[in-house]
Amino acid sequence: MKIKHIVAATVLFASASALAQKDELKTLKKIYAKDEIKAADLAEYKGLVAKVEPLATEEGDKVYAGFYKAMIPVLEYLALDKTMAPAQIQATMAKFVNPKSISDLATGLNATLDYEKKTGKKVYTDDINETITSFKPEMVDYASLLGKSNKNQEAGDVLYSIYQLDKKDQDMLFYAASYAVNGEQYDKALDYYNELKRLKYTGAGTLYLATNNATKTEENFGANKSLRDVAVSTGSHSKPREEKVPSKAGEIYKNIALILIQKGKVDEAKTAITEARKENPNDTSLILTEAELYLKVNDVATYTKLINEALTQNPNNADLIYNLGVVSANADKLDEAEKYYKQALAIDPNYFNANLNLAELKLRSDGKLVAEMNKLGTSEKDNKRYEALKAERKNNFRSVLPYLEKAVELKPEDDAAKKTLLSVYYELEMTDKYKALKAKM
Repeated sequence: MKIKHIVAATVLFASASALAQKDELKTLKKIYAKDEIKAADLAEYKGLVAKVEPLATEEGDKVYAGFYKAMIPVLEYLALDKTMAPAQIQATMAKFVNPKSISDLATGLNATLDYEKKTGKKVYTDDINETITSFKPEMVDYASLLGKSNKNQEAGDVLYSIYQLDKKDQDMLFYAASYAVNGEQYDKALDYYNELKRLKYTGAGTLYLATNNATKTEENFGANKSLRDVAVSTGSHSKPREEKVPSKAGEIYKNIALILIQKGKVDEAKTAITEARKENPNDTSLILTEAELYLKVNDVATYTKLINEALTQNPNNADLIYNLGVVSANADKLDEAEKYYKQALAIDPNYFNANLNLAELKLRSDGKLVAEMNKLGTSEKDNKRYEALKAERKNNFRSVLPYLEKAVELKPEDDAAKKTLLSVYYELEMTDKYKALKAKM
Protein backbone atom coordinates (compact mmCIF):
# COMPACT_ATOMS: atom_id res chain seq x y z
CA MET A 1 0.00 0.00 0.00
CA LYS A 2 2.79 2.39 0.89
CA ILE A 3 4.46 1.80 -2.44
CA LYS A 4 1.20 2.50 -4.28
CA HIS A 5 0.69 5.72 -2.30
CA ILE A 6 4.23 6.83 -3.09
CA VAL A 7 3.77 6.12 -6.78
CA ALA A 8 0.43 7.90 -6.81
CA ALA A 9 1.96 10.89 -5.05
CA THR A 10 4.80 10.96 -7.55
CA VAL A 11 2.35 10.94 -10.45
CA LEU A 12 0.31 13.72 -8.88
CA PHE A 13 3.47 15.74 -8.26
CA ALA A 14 4.62 15.23 -11.86
CA SER A 15 1.20 16.24 -13.18
CA ALA A 16 1.18 19.36 -11.01
CA SER A 17 4.69 20.26 -12.22
CA ALA A 18 3.66 19.77 -15.83
CA LEU A 19 0.59 21.98 -15.36
CA ALA A 20 2.64 24.67 -13.65
CA GLN A 21 5.16 24.46 -16.44
CA LYS A 22 2.44 24.88 -19.08
CA ASP A 23 1.07 27.92 -17.24
CA GLU A 24 4.53 29.46 -17.05
CA LEU A 25 5.08 28.90 -20.77
CA LYS A 26 1.72 30.56 -21.49
CA THR A 27 2.68 33.56 -19.35
CA LEU A 28 6.04 33.79 -21.13
CA LYS A 29 4.22 33.76 -24.46
CA LYS A 30 1.96 36.62 -23.30
CA ILE A 31 4.84 38.78 -22.12
CA TYR A 32 6.81 38.05 -25.27
CA ALA A 33 3.81 39.12 -27.42
CA LYS A 34 3.55 42.57 -25.80
CA ASP A 35 4.17 45.55 -28.06
CA GLU A 36 6.00 47.34 -25.26
CA ILE A 37 8.27 45.62 -22.74
CA LYS A 38 8.61 47.37 -19.38
CA ALA A 39 11.14 46.72 -16.63
CA ALA A 40 8.56 44.81 -14.57
CA ASP A 41 7.66 42.62 -17.57
CA LEU A 42 11.32 41.85 -18.16
CA ALA A 43 11.90 40.90 -14.51
CA GLU A 44 8.87 38.56 -14.51
CA TYR A 45 9.94 37.08 -17.86
CA LYS A 46 13.47 36.32 -16.65
CA GLY A 47 12.13 34.77 -13.44
CA LEU A 48 9.76 32.50 -15.37
CA VAL A 49 12.53 31.41 -17.74
CA ALA A 50 14.68 30.42 -14.76
CA LYS A 51 11.79 28.36 -13.36
CA VAL A 52 10.54 26.65 -16.51
CA GLU A 53 13.85 25.67 -18.14
CA PRO A 54 14.89 22.95 -15.63
CA LEU A 55 11.32 21.53 -15.49
CA ALA A 56 10.78 21.10 -19.25
CA THR A 57 10.66 17.42 -20.23
CA GLU A 58 8.69 17.22 -23.50
CA GLU A 59 10.55 18.12 -26.70
CA GLY A 60 8.30 21.06 -27.54
CA ASP A 61 8.49 22.49 -24.03
CA LYS A 62 12.29 22.18 -24.05
CA VAL A 63 12.50 23.93 -27.41
CA TYR A 64 10.27 26.85 -26.39
CA ALA A 65 11.90 27.18 -22.97
CA GLY A 66 15.21 27.48 -24.84
CA PHE A 67 13.66 29.97 -27.26
CA TYR A 68 12.39 32.25 -24.49
CA LYS A 69 15.77 32.10 -22.73
CA ALA A 70 17.67 32.89 -25.95
CA MET A 71 15.45 35.93 -26.55
CA ILE A 72 16.29 37.58 -23.21
CA PRO A 73 18.93 39.93 -24.74
CA VAL A 74 16.40 41.04 -27.38
CA LEU A 75 13.77 41.80 -24.73
CA GLU A 76 16.39 43.60 -22.64
CA TYR A 77 17.17 45.76 -25.65
CA LEU A 78 13.47 46.47 -26.22
CA ALA A 79 13.05 47.40 -22.54
CA LEU A 80 15.88 49.96 -22.66
CA ASP A 81 15.02 53.57 -21.91
CA LYS A 82 15.67 55.05 -25.34
CA THR A 83 15.75 58.57 -23.88
CA MET A 84 19.16 57.82 -22.32
CA ALA A 85 22.26 59.30 -23.88
CA PRO A 86 23.75 57.14 -26.70
CA ALA A 87 26.87 56.41 -24.64
CA GLN A 88 24.71 55.28 -21.71
CA ILE A 89 22.63 53.04 -23.97
CA GLN A 90 25.79 51.48 -25.39
CA ALA A 91 27.24 50.89 -21.90
CA THR A 92 23.98 49.28 -20.75
CA MET A 93 23.80 47.09 -23.85
CA ALA A 94 27.35 45.85 -23.25
CA LYS A 95 26.06 44.10 -20.09
CA PHE A 96 23.73 41.78 -22.01
CA VAL A 97 24.93 41.86 -25.63
CA ASN A 98 28.12 39.84 -25.94
CA PRO A 99 29.51 37.02 -28.12
CA LYS A 100 28.03 34.33 -25.84
CA SER A 101 24.52 35.82 -25.77
CA ILE A 102 24.53 36.14 -29.56
CA SER A 103 25.77 32.56 -29.90
CA ASP A 104 23.02 31.39 -27.49
CA LEU A 105 20.49 33.40 -29.49
CA ALA A 106 21.54 31.64 -32.70
CA THR A 107 21.30 28.23 -31.02
CA GLY A 108 17.86 28.92 -29.51
CA LEU A 109 16.35 30.42 -32.67
CA ASN A 110 17.69 27.69 -34.95
CA ALA A 111 16.39 24.95 -32.62
CA THR A 112 12.94 26.59 -32.74
CA LEU A 113 13.00 26.95 -36.53
CA ASP A 114 14.02 23.28 -36.91
CA TYR A 115 11.30 22.11 -34.52
CA GLU A 116 8.55 24.14 -36.21
CA LYS A 117 9.67 22.92 -39.62
CA LYS A 118 9.50 19.33 -38.35
CA THR A 119 6.06 19.73 -36.74
CA GLY A 120 4.63 21.92 -39.49
CA LYS A 121 3.31 24.40 -36.90
CA LYS A 122 4.71 27.90 -37.41
CA VAL A 123 4.37 29.55 -34.02
CA TYR A 124 7.45 31.75 -34.09
CA THR A 125 9.04 31.07 -37.48
CA ASP A 126 7.92 34.35 -39.07
CA ASP A 127 8.76 36.28 -35.91
CA ILE A 128 12.24 34.74 -35.77
CA ASN A 129 12.96 35.65 -39.39
CA GLU A 130 11.80 39.21 -38.69
CA THR A 131 14.00 39.36 -35.58
CA ILE A 132 17.03 38.20 -37.56
CA THR A 133 16.38 40.82 -40.24
CA SER A 134 15.88 43.60 -37.66
CA PHE A 135 18.81 42.86 -35.37
CA LYS A 136 21.38 41.51 -37.84
CA PRO A 137 22.74 44.96 -38.88
CA GLU A 138 23.28 45.85 -35.20
CA MET A 139 25.05 42.55 -34.59
CA VAL A 140 27.32 43.19 -37.58
CA ASP A 141 28.08 46.70 -36.23
CA TYR A 142 28.86 45.14 -32.85
CA ALA A 143 31.28 42.67 -34.49
CA SER A 144 32.91 45.56 -36.35
CA LEU A 145 33.31 47.48 -33.08
CA LEU A 146 34.97 44.44 -31.47
CA GLY A 147 37.32 44.15 -34.44
CA LYS A 148 38.30 47.81 -34.22
CA SER A 149 39.12 47.22 -30.54
CA ASN A 150 41.43 44.34 -31.59
CA LYS A 151 39.07 41.81 -29.99
CA ASN A 152 39.45 39.57 -33.02
CA GLN A 153 38.37 36.31 -31.38
CA GLU A 154 35.15 37.86 -30.05
CA ALA A 155 34.42 39.54 -33.41
CA GLY A 156 34.88 36.22 -35.21
CA ASP A 157 32.56 34.45 -32.76
CA VAL A 158 29.82 37.05 -33.27
CA LEU A 159 30.09 36.88 -37.07
CA TYR A 160 29.97 33.08 -36.98
CA SER A 161 26.83 33.27 -34.83
CA ILE A 162 25.28 35.67 -37.36
CA TYR A 163 26.09 33.12 -40.07
CA GLN A 164 24.41 30.44 -37.95
CA LEU A 165 21.33 32.66 -37.80
CA ASP A 166 21.31 33.28 -41.54
CA LYS A 167 23.17 30.59 -43.45
CA LYS A 168 22.41 32.33 -46.75
CA ASP A 169 24.81 35.11 -45.73
CA GLN A 170 28.05 33.25 -46.35
CA ASP A 171 29.99 36.54 -46.31
CA MET A 172 29.65 36.43 -42.50
CA LEU A 173 31.43 33.06 -42.43
CA PHE A 174 34.24 34.43 -44.59
CA TYR A 175 34.77 37.42 -42.31
CA ALA A 176 34.52 35.19 -39.23
CA ALA A 177 37.38 33.14 -40.68
CA SER A 178 39.43 36.30 -41.29
CA TYR A 179 38.97 37.45 -37.69
CA ALA A 180 39.83 33.95 -36.44
CA VAL A 181 43.14 34.19 -38.35
CA ASN A 182 43.82 37.65 -36.86
CA GLY A 183 43.02 36.23 -33.43
CA GLU A 184 45.43 33.32 -34.06
CA GLN A 185 42.58 30.78 -33.75
CA TYR A 186 43.97 28.76 -36.63
CA ASP A 187 42.02 25.54 -36.03
CA LYS A 188 38.76 27.47 -35.96
CA ALA A 189 39.76 29.47 -39.05
CA LEU A 190 40.60 26.25 -40.89
CA ASP A 191 37.16 24.83 -40.04
CA TYR A 192 35.49 27.99 -41.36
CA TYR A 193 37.57 28.06 -44.56
CA ASN A 194 36.87 24.37 -45.21
CA GLU A 195 33.16 25.05 -44.81
CA LEU A 196 33.43 27.90 -47.34
CA LYS A 197 35.28 25.52 -49.65
CA ARG A 198 32.51 22.91 -49.26
CA LEU A 199 29.90 25.59 -50.03
CA LYS A 200 31.91 26.61 -53.16
CA TYR A 201 31.81 30.19 -51.90
CA THR A 202 33.73 32.76 -53.94
CA GLY A 203 32.25 36.06 -52.72
CA ALA A 204 32.34 37.37 -56.29
CA GLY A 205 29.48 39.62 -57.27
CA THR A 206 28.31 43.21 -57.54
CA LEU A 207 27.86 45.82 -54.81
CA TYR A 208 25.19 48.48 -55.27
CA LEU A 209 25.94 51.93 -53.87
CA ALA A 210 24.29 55.35 -53.76
CA THR A 211 24.84 58.66 -52.00
CA ASN A 212 22.56 59.54 -49.07
CA ASN A 213 21.26 63.02 -49.89
CA ALA A 214 20.85 63.92 -46.21
CA THR A 215 24.32 62.93 -44.99
CA LYS A 216 26.14 63.40 -48.34
CA THR A 217 27.93 60.09 -47.76
CA GLU A 218 27.91 57.05 -50.00
CA GLU A 219 26.05 54.04 -48.63
CA ASN A 220 26.58 50.40 -49.54
CA PHE A 221 23.41 48.38 -50.17
CA GLY A 222 25.39 45.17 -50.58
CA ALA A 223 24.07 42.89 -53.28
CA ASN A 224 20.53 44.29 -52.93
CA LYS A 225 20.01 46.19 -56.20
CA SER A 226 16.26 46.54 -55.73
CA LEU A 227 16.66 48.20 -52.31
CA ARG A 228 19.22 50.63 -53.74
CA ASP A 229 16.96 51.41 -56.69
CA VAL A 230 13.99 52.07 -54.39
CA ALA A 231 16.11 54.48 -52.32
CA VAL A 232 17.10 56.34 -55.49
CA SER A 233 13.56 56.42 -56.88
CA THR A 234 12.14 57.85 -53.62
CA GLY A 235 14.71 60.65 -53.69
CA SER A 236 16.50 59.79 -50.45
CA HIS A 237 19.61 58.75 -52.42
CA SER A 238 21.31 59.76 -55.66
CA LYS A 239 24.41 59.00 -57.77
CA PRO A 240 23.84 55.25 -58.00
CA ARG A 241 26.84 53.19 -59.02
CA GLU A 242 27.98 49.58 -59.10
CA GLU A 243 31.22 48.00 -57.93
CA LYS A 244 32.46 44.58 -58.95
CA VAL A 245 33.66 42.33 -56.12
CA PRO A 246 36.44 39.96 -57.22
CA SER A 247 36.51 36.28 -56.28
CA LYS A 248 37.85 35.48 -52.81
CA ALA A 249 38.54 31.85 -53.77
CA GLY A 250 42.27 32.48 -54.05
CA GLU A 251 42.43 34.06 -50.59
CA ILE A 252 40.44 31.19 -49.06
CA TYR A 253 42.64 28.47 -50.50
CA LYS A 254 45.76 30.51 -49.79
CA ASN A 255 44.82 30.76 -46.10
CA ILE A 256 43.95 27.07 -45.94
CA ALA A 257 47.39 26.30 -47.39
CA LEU A 258 49.19 28.73 -45.05
CA ILE A 259 47.50 27.28 -41.97
CA LEU A 260 48.32 23.74 -43.10
CA ILE A 261 51.95 24.73 -43.74
CA GLN A 262 52.12 26.27 -40.27
CA LYS A 263 50.91 22.95 -38.90
CA GLY A 264 53.65 21.18 -40.85
CA LYS A 265 51.15 19.64 -43.28
CA VAL A 266 52.81 20.73 -46.54
CA ASP A 267 51.44 17.82 -48.61
CA GLU A 268 47.88 18.61 -47.49
CA ALA A 269 48.45 22.24 -48.43
CA LYS A 270 49.57 21.25 -51.92
CA THR A 271 46.56 18.94 -52.28
CA ALA A 272 44.18 21.75 -51.26
CA ILE A 273 45.59 24.08 -53.92
CA THR A 274 45.59 21.35 -56.58
CA GLU A 275 41.91 20.64 -55.90
CA ALA A 276 41.13 24.34 -56.10
CA ARG A 277 42.91 24.66 -59.43
CA LYS A 278 40.88 21.76 -60.84
CA GLU A 279 37.66 23.53 -59.81
CA ASN A 280 38.83 26.93 -61.14
CA PRO A 281 41.55 26.33 -63.76
CA ASN A 282 41.46 29.93 -65.03
CA ASP A 283 41.44 31.69 -61.66
CA THR A 284 44.76 33.55 -61.68
CA SER A 285 44.51 34.28 -57.96
CA LEU A 286 44.76 30.54 -57.36
CA ILE A 287 47.81 30.29 -59.63
CA LEU A 288 49.43 33.03 -57.53
CA THR A 289 48.47 31.23 -54.33
CA GLU A 290 50.03 28.01 -55.59
CA ALA A 291 53.14 29.90 -56.70
CA GLU A 292 53.48 31.49 -53.26
CA LEU A 293 53.08 28.08 -51.63
CA TYR A 294 55.93 26.59 -53.64
CA LEU A 295 58.06 29.62 -52.95
CA LYS A 296 57.54 29.09 -49.21
CA VAL A 297 58.87 25.53 -49.48
CA ASN A 298 61.81 26.78 -51.62
CA ASP A 299 60.67 25.05 -54.82
CA VAL A 300 61.84 27.88 -57.08
CA ALA A 301 61.46 25.85 -60.30
CA THR A 302 57.74 25.21 -59.76
CA TYR A 303 57.27 28.78 -58.57
CA THR A 304 58.81 30.15 -61.78
CA LYS A 305 56.71 27.78 -63.94
CA LEU A 306 53.49 28.94 -62.27
CA ILE A 307 54.42 32.62 -62.55
CA ASN A 308 55.00 32.20 -66.28
CA GLU A 309 51.68 30.35 -66.58
CA ALA A 310 49.88 33.26 -64.93
CA LEU A 311 51.56 35.79 -67.22
CA THR A 312 50.74 33.74 -70.31
CA GLN A 313 47.06 33.77 -69.38
CA ASN A 314 46.94 37.51 -68.62
CA PRO A 315 49.91 39.38 -70.11
CA ASN A 316 48.21 42.78 -69.80
CA ASN A 317 46.36 42.33 -66.52
CA ALA A 318 47.68 45.10 -64.25
CA ASP A 319 46.17 43.50 -61.12
CA LEU A 320 47.88 40.20 -61.82
CA ILE A 321 51.24 41.79 -62.54
CA TYR A 322 50.92 43.93 -59.40
CA ASN A 323 50.20 40.79 -57.36
CA LEU A 324 53.29 39.17 -58.84
CA GLY A 325 55.19 42.17 -57.51
CA VAL A 326 53.72 41.66 -54.04
CA VAL A 327 54.64 37.95 -54.06
CA SER A 328 58.18 38.76 -55.19
CA ALA A 329 58.57 41.53 -52.59
CA ASN A 330 57.40 39.18 -49.82
CA ALA A 331 60.06 36.72 -50.97
CA ASP A 332 62.75 39.47 -50.87
CA LYS A 333 63.15 39.25 -54.65
CA LEU A 334 63.31 43.03 -54.82
CA ASP A 335 64.60 43.46 -58.39
CA GLU A 336 61.87 41.16 -59.65
CA ALA A 337 59.24 43.01 -57.59
CA GLU A 338 60.36 46.38 -58.97
CA LYS A 339 60.12 45.02 -62.51
CA TYR A 340 56.52 43.84 -61.95
CA TYR A 341 55.41 47.10 -60.26
CA LYS A 342 56.81 49.14 -63.14
CA GLN A 343 55.15 46.79 -65.62
CA ALA A 344 51.81 47.27 -63.87
CA LEU A 345 52.27 51.06 -63.99
CA ALA A 346 53.11 50.90 -67.69
CA ILE A 347 49.66 49.36 -68.21
CA ASP A 348 47.88 51.59 -65.68
CA PRO A 349 49.80 54.71 -64.51
CA ASN A 350 46.96 55.49 -62.08
CA TYR A 351 47.40 52.25 -60.13
CA PHE A 352 47.60 53.61 -56.56
CA ASN A 353 48.97 50.50 -54.83
CA ALA A 354 51.62 49.95 -57.50
CA ASN A 355 52.85 53.55 -57.10
CA LEU A 356 52.91 53.29 -53.31
CA ASN A 357 54.48 49.82 -53.17
CA LEU A 358 57.17 50.72 -55.68
CA ALA A 359 58.13 53.74 -53.56
CA GLU A 360 58.16 51.60 -50.39
CA LEU A 361 60.28 48.99 -52.16
CA LYS A 362 62.90 51.53 -53.23
CA LEU A 363 62.97 53.08 -49.75
CA ARG A 364 63.85 49.75 -48.11
CA SER A 365 67.52 50.38 -48.83
CA ASP A 366 67.51 53.64 -46.85
CA GLY A 367 67.84 51.90 -43.49
CA LYS A 368 71.00 50.10 -44.61
CA LEU A 369 72.49 53.31 -45.95
CA VAL A 370 71.81 55.18 -42.70
CA ALA A 371 73.23 52.30 -40.63
CA GLU A 372 76.44 52.33 -42.64
CA MET A 373 76.73 56.13 -42.40
CA ASN A 374 76.37 56.00 -38.61
CA LYS A 375 79.22 53.49 -38.32
CA LEU A 376 81.73 55.64 -40.21
CA GLY A 377 84.50 57.52 -38.43
CA THR A 378 86.10 60.89 -39.22
CA SER A 379 89.00 59.79 -41.44
CA GLU A 380 89.32 61.20 -44.97
CA LYS A 381 88.35 57.83 -46.40
CA ASP A 382 85.28 57.62 -44.14
CA ASN A 383 84.27 61.17 -44.98
CA LYS A 384 84.38 60.38 -48.69
CA ARG A 385 82.31 57.27 -48.12
CA TYR A 386 79.87 59.30 -46.04
CA GLU A 387 79.38 61.86 -48.83
CA ALA A 388 78.91 59.06 -51.38
CA LEU A 389 76.24 57.41 -49.22
CA LYS A 390 74.57 60.77 -48.62
CA ALA A 391 74.39 61.35 -52.39
CA GLU A 392 73.02 57.83 -52.89
CA ARG A 393 70.29 58.52 -50.34
CA LYS A 394 69.34 61.79 -52.10
CA ASN A 395 69.18 60.06 -55.47
CA ASN A 396 67.03 57.31 -54.01
CA PHE A 397 64.61 59.87 -52.52
CA ARG A 398 64.41 61.67 -55.86
CA SER A 399 63.65 58.37 -57.62
CA VAL A 400 60.64 57.62 -55.40
CA LEU A 401 59.28 61.18 -55.44
CA PRO A 402 57.16 60.86 -58.64
CA TYR A 403 55.56 57.62 -57.42
CA LEU A 404 54.66 59.05 -54.02
CA GLU A 405 53.33 62.30 -55.46
CA LYS A 406 51.19 60.31 -57.88
CA ALA A 407 49.90 58.12 -55.04
CA VAL A 408 48.87 61.17 -52.98
CA GLU A 409 47.30 62.75 -56.06
CA LEU A 410 45.24 59.59 -56.60
CA LYS A 411 44.26 59.16 -52.93
CA PRO A 412 44.77 62.41 -51.02
CA GLU A 413 43.01 60.89 -47.99
CA ASP A 414 45.59 58.10 -47.58
CA ASP A 415 47.61 58.89 -44.44
CA ALA A 416 50.38 56.34 -45.12
CA ALA A 417 51.13 57.83 -48.54
CA LYS A 418 51.09 61.40 -47.19
CA LYS A 419 53.39 60.62 -44.26
CA THR A 420 55.91 58.89 -46.51
CA LEU A 421 55.84 61.76 -49.02
CA LEU A 422 56.26 64.23 -46.16
CA SER A 423 59.41 62.39 -45.03
CA VAL A 424 60.84 62.48 -48.55
CA TYR A 425 60.14 66.22 -48.88
CA TYR A 426 61.95 66.72 -45.56
CA GLU A 427 65.01 64.68 -46.61
CA LEU A 428 65.21 66.52 -49.95
CA GLU A 429 64.84 69.87 -48.16
CA MET A 430 61.78 70.75 -50.27
CA THR A 431 60.55 73.17 -47.62
CA ASP A 432 57.64 74.77 -49.51
CA LYS A 433 56.14 71.44 -50.54
CA TYR A 434 56.72 70.04 -47.04
CA LYS A 435 54.83 72.94 -45.42
CA ALA A 436 51.99 72.77 -47.97
CA LEU A 437 51.46 69.04 -47.42
CA LYS A 438 51.86 69.35 -43.64
CA ALA A 439 49.09 71.95 -43.59
CA LYS A 440 46.68 69.45 -45.16
CA MET A 441 47.29 66.79 -42.48
